[in-house]
Amino acid sequence: MTETVSTSGGAMPITPPHGRSAAFFILTFGTFVVGTGEFAIMGMLPEFAASLGLSASDAGHAITAYALGVVVGAPLITILGARLSRRELLLLLFALFGFANILSVAMPTPGLVEIARFITGLPHGALIGISALVGASMVERARRGWAVGRILSGIAISTLVGAPFSTFAADHFGWRIAYLIIAALGFVTVAGIWRFIPADTPNRANSPLREIRALANTQLLLTLLTAAIGFGGMFAIYTYLTSVLQNVTHVPEWRIMVYMIVCGAGMLIGANAGAWLVDRNLDLAALVALAGSAGVMLVFPAVLHNETGLMIDVLLVPAFVNALGPALQTRLMDFAGDAQTLAASLNHSAFNIANALGASLGSFLLANRFGYGSLGIGGALLSAGGLVVYLLAMALLRRSGVTEVRGAID
Repeated sequence: MTETVSTSGGAMPITPPHGRSAAFFILTFGTFVVGTGEFAIMGMLPEFAASLGLSASDAGHAITAYALGVVVGAPLITILGARLSRRELLLLLFALFGFANILSVAMPTPGLVEIARFITGLPHGALIGISALVGASMVERARRGWAVGRILSGIAISTLVGAPFSTFAADHFGWRIAYLIIAALGFVTVAGIWRFIPADTPNRANSPLREIRALANTQLLLTLLTAAIGFGGMFAIYTYLTSVLQNVTHVPEWRIMVYMIVCGAGMLIGANAGAWLVDRNLDLAALVALAGSAGVMLVFPAVLHNETGLMIDVLLVPAFVNALGPALQTRLMDFAGDAQTLAASLNHSAFNIANALGASLGSFLLANRFGYGSLGIGGALLSAGGLVVYLLAMALLRRSGVTEVRGAID
C-alpha cells in the first residue's frame, strides 16, 4: 500500500495588494539587505579592527557572534512568534534588524559590539526563511522553485553589490557609517513590506510545542542535515580564498576584488539555475548541485597556480553550491507539515553551521600543513557527505512507499 504525504498543497496563490512584481522586489531587496549586513564585515574587517584597537583575529569574533545569533535566533524567534502571521513577523524582525545594526554602531567597546552583532544575527534565519515562504505562497506550486530562487538571489546580489559598497563606505567614512546605511535600508524594507506584502491570517491557536512536534520528521531532519554538511565545502574554500590568491596564485591586490565579484556572480547564477531545475525535478536539482560541487572542488588543487583556471573554478564552486539552496528550501516546504515557518528558518541555521564547519575544516587542514590545495579536497568531502545524506533521504522515502508529496506554504 502506498502512502501520500500531504500538507494541504492545493492552496490558491495569494494575490499581493499592489501586484506580484512589487511584492517580489521588496522580498528580494530584504534578503539583499540582510545578506549585506552579514557579509559587509568581511570586507571592512581591517578598518573595523583598527578602530576598536583589535587584531584581525580578535575582530573576527564579531563574525562568530553574528553566526551564533543566526543559529540560536532562527528556531527561538520562530517558536516565540508561532501565533503571529508571516507579515507581522517580517515587520517585527526587519525592525529588530534595523535597530540592532544601530546598536552595533552605538556600542563603544569590542565586547559590547560583539553582543550587538549577536542580537543582529537573531532575526537573520527567520527573515530569509519566512520571505521564501511568502514568495512561494504567491505563485502556483509548479513555480515554487522560481519564487524561492528569486528571493534567495538577494543574498547573492549582496555579495556582488552590497558587500563591496559597504567596504567602500567603511574605507571612506568608517564602518559605523556603513552599518548605519544598512540599518536605514532595513527600515526601508519595513515600509515596503507594510505596503506591498499581502496580509495573511495568523494562526492564533498555534503553539510553540506544536511547531516543535512537527519537526519529528525524518525527511525534514535529513534535509537540514544535508544543508549543514553540503554547504560546508564552499566555506572551506571561500574563507581562505584571499590567502590563496595572495600566497599561492600571487595575484595583484586589486585583482582579489575581481575574484570576489566572480564568486558573487557564481552565487547568483547558481541560485537562478537551481531554481529553474527545482521546478522541473527537485531531487535532480539537489543531486546535480551536490555532485557538481564535489567535482569542481576536486579541481581546485590543480588550478591554484593558474589564474584563468582558478577564476573559472571560483565561479563554478559557488554556482553549484548555491544551486542547492532552492532545492532544500523547497523540499522543507514539502515535509514540514505544521512547522513550515520553523523549518524554513532552520535551513539558515543549518547554512551557518555549514559555514562554521567548512571554515573549521579549512583551519584544521592548514594548521596541519596539508597546504591550500587540501581545501578543495576537504570541501569535496563535505559536498560528498551532503550527497550521501540526501541519497539516504531519497532511499528512505522510497522504502516508505510514498508516491507523492504536496507541500503547503499557506
